Amino acid sequence: MKNQIKEEAQDIGNALRRIRTRNFSGTAGQVVKNSTYQLATNLTFKFGSMAFTIILARMLGVELFGLYTLALSTIVLFSAFSSFGIGSTLITFVSKSLLKNNPQKAKSYVKGLLKYKLYLTTTCSLFLIFCAYFLANNYYQKPIFYALLAGALYIPASSLVSFLATIFQSDNNFKTPMIEEIIFQILRLTIIPIGILFLLKTSASNATIITIIILITALCHFVGLVYLKIATKKEINFLKGSAEPLTKNEVKDVKKFIFPLVLTSLSGMFYGYIDTIMLGHYIPDASYIGLYGVALGLIGSAGALISFLPSVILPTFSRMKGESLEHIFSKVRKFTLLIGVSAAIFTYLIAKYILMLYGPDFAQATIILQILSIMLILAPVAGVYDAYFTSIKKTELIAKLLIISTIVNVILNIVLIKYGLQFGMMQAVLGACLASIFSRAVYLGGFLIAKKSIG
Repeated sequence: MKNQIKEEAQDIGNALRRIRTRNFSGTAGQVVKNSTYQLATNLTFKFGSMAFTIILARMLGVELFGLYTLALSTIVLFSAFSSFGIGSTLITFVSKSLLKNNPQKAKSYVKGLLKYKLYLTTTCSLFLIFCAYFLANNYYQKPIFYALLAGALYIPASSLVSFLATIFQSDNNFKTPMIEEIIFQILRLTIIPIGILFLLKTSASNATIITIIILITALCHFVGLVYLKIATKKEINFLKGSAEPLTKNEVKDVKKFIFPLVLTSLSGMFYGYIDTIMLGHYIPDASYIGLYGVALGLIGSAGALISFLPSVILPTFSRMKGESLEHIFSKVRKFTLLIGVSAAIFTYLIAKYILMLYGPDFAQATIILQILSIMLILAPVAGVYDAYFTSIKKTELIAKLLIISTIVNVILNIVLIKYGLQFGMMQAVLGACLASIFSRAVYLGGFLIAKKSIG
């Protein structure tokens, strides 16, 4: 263990020297450069999100914040249907085309996947509009109908921002998405609090306040989308030339690659949001959803800071094979595990003090945050394995593991939430926490077994 820590410390020192001297030559240099920008993007996103959540929680209170969390989780769940593995497919095939010095083919992949993305995004928005009334008034029985309708604008804005950012990442440009994230966070942190203050003075209803927050968030995403669109024309050189049509075999390869990722996306949607969705159905008091949402948001923020390496390393993994791939995978895995364990211990110890920032009413979420801190070990390491198996086109394995762990998650959520309700609403929330942890452990365990079997 001491040797491992010493080795990782040396790697960190080498990375810092490259940053200081701006030496980004070679594969290692490219990874360091991409990691630096991706880490900056994640820091901007997560600290911005944390600041936004703190402001929102203190201004709205536990119950109203719970309604906002439920509405946003539902919208993001629908939005996830517009992904369907497009991001990983784009990075993998465009990166390989550019490596082979074939920008015309790279452009064809972008054009084809963009059409697919637009179709899915439109379908998701319309389907959310169709389902909004039933979800708000029958399934949840909470005043979020108009907020869900506003989500029909949120979905295309956030979805297309993600697609354009992926194009930059596939071209090893992580700087421009970072700038877009800064623009979005500044706008959101400025406009939404002002809007809430105005609405609170006018005695607006809870439904109106939540709806306006979703609409303003969508507007901020649209501004970021415009910036990325302009930057794409200026900075992505391979899109400026003509496109070389894909052959039948190439189209077949894309379909073969993306189909398991579609299954993965379907499972991932429910995996990521089923707990909040089910709590919204079973728990009548939205305050407990607010407590769970704050704790889960904090874990998500910390987890993203730890998990920045998998998203950065995927383009690099996709261009490597053999011993070089195994070597860099091993280093990234060890480094991620070391940080994850440290973060989990740190979060457990200071959970109470972190939640004080959100207001005294949120102190009840301490036990929730402490239990979920285990996710800071499981999720980032699983993300490294996910990137590894995606890069070697073992997406079928990822799909199978995610489907299995999702089924486990759904079953455990139903059982543990209903069982917990016999003792109280807080116990039901704790049941959802345990379901998430156990199912994530199943997911990571599957990766460990699969990696051992292939050597």
